[in-house]
Amino acid sequence: MPEIWEQKHIVFFDGECGVCNFWVQWILERDKKDQFMFASLQSDFGQKFLSERGLETKQFNTLYLWKPHQYYLIKSKAVLKIANLLGGIYNISVIGKLMPTFISDKIYNKISENRMKLSTQKCFLPDQHQKKKFIEV
Repeated sequence: MPEIWEQKHIVFFDGECGVCNFWVQWILERDKKDQFMFASLQSDFGQKFLSERGLETKQFNTLYLWKPHQYYLIKSKAVLKIANLLGGIYNISVIGKLMPTFISDKIYNKISENRMKLSTQKCFLPDQHQKKKFIEV
């Protein structure tokens, strides 16, 4: 029997980054279709995901979106896909697909480089429902 997370989109994020934690909360509040689960890149689950794909396991400045047994996306492509999956007004993110990836990733990288300066928030406490959406932090 498959694990519950195998049916979801998994968002891998830097568990020590205030900006990343802000966006996790933002997604949680808008995930009306219960499509997402979350794991920090520093967790055993996150490290396994990275190492199985030959990805960097010590740098946590990249957001990953993984649909098990289908695909994983990184950086701006992951952000745009998350917005698209949330639907509604966030479907406007389709406009972002018109921008070449090298440009959107350049913007993503600039934000990522400065993310620790952008927020001092280090952690948040999920409620009981939200806790079920975390694989490992």
